[in-house]
Amino acid sequence: MSGTGGLEAEWTEPQSLRVTHLTCYTYEGEVWDSYNEARLMPVSDTAQRCERFFLRTEPSAIVRDFPDLHGNCVHYFDVLKPHRVLEVESNSLVQTNADTRGAVPFLNAPAELKNSDVQETCFEFLNASKFVSLQAEIWHEAMDALPGGLTDVWQDVLAVGQHIHQTFTYTPRFTTVNTQPVEVVKSRRGVCQDFAHIMLGICRTHGIPARYVSGYFFNPNHAPDEIEASHAWIEVYLPGYGWKGFDPTHNRVPDTRYVKIAVGRDYADIKPVSGTFRGNPMRQMIVEVRIRREA
Repeated sequence: MSGTGGLEAEWTEPQSLRVTHLTCYTYEGEVWDSYNEARLMPVSDTAQRCERFFLRTEPSAIVRDFPDLHGNCVHYFDVLKPHRVLEVESNSLVQTNADTRGAVPFLNAPAELKNSDVQETCFEFLNASKFVSLQAEIWHEAMDALPGGLTDVWQDVLAVGQHIHQTFTYTPRFTTVNTQPVEVVKSRRGVCQDFAHIMLGICRTHGIPARYVSGYFFNPNHAPDEIEASHAWIEVYLPGYGWKGFDPTHNRVPDTRYVKIAVGRDYADIKPVSGTFRGNPMRQMIVEVRIRREA
């Protein structure tokens, strides 16, 4: 998605959103000893509350959970018997609310970002990771996004988001989940995951702690039977304030249309469904997401 102009007005009214997320693998032949993890349960924090969550697998399996290093809820299950199809479906009911923390205060950069507490707490969100590059191409993009360097951290973040929104074009199916940021910078095309990775690289290049966020975006104008998709954005750490989100794809601060699922250094940390199995490696994957407002 590309565009110009300022930020779109936020939605502030609380929303009750029901989300169904189905992942279906069809294998070319029988597979077995399938060990899987799912990061599909919405978080409960000051901006949202997960009121109900259910995870279904077919073939049926015993599902357990644990918190990962980033605090995400990870459900895991094993399917040991031979099977040709694996379905993983989550059903969630989430109440979203407006951010009540107020306006972000002026944060002198880089002075406040060089604080030792910030450097230690956010170390992994200041450096390169599997899908976040700090290579020369990203460095040049970071200089183009903020030619005057850092001044006020949050305003600089908004400027970076505006830069990505205006200079990259949203192009479905142009990239894959494994596309590297340098490729996106060269083509100037991608999807929400790509734009989040680019923004993370720019922010980290300038010394702003930034992490990847997976979730969903409720589109009130969707068709009744429309199949939607997962969404991705970022959060930056603002000393004295906390983590604050920004969505470069839509050029806006996340509001009550957004459902947050998990956070990490990049996509590799928050894959909705991942795992290993024995058998023919050839398979097809279909993902269907539906987000609806509860009456």
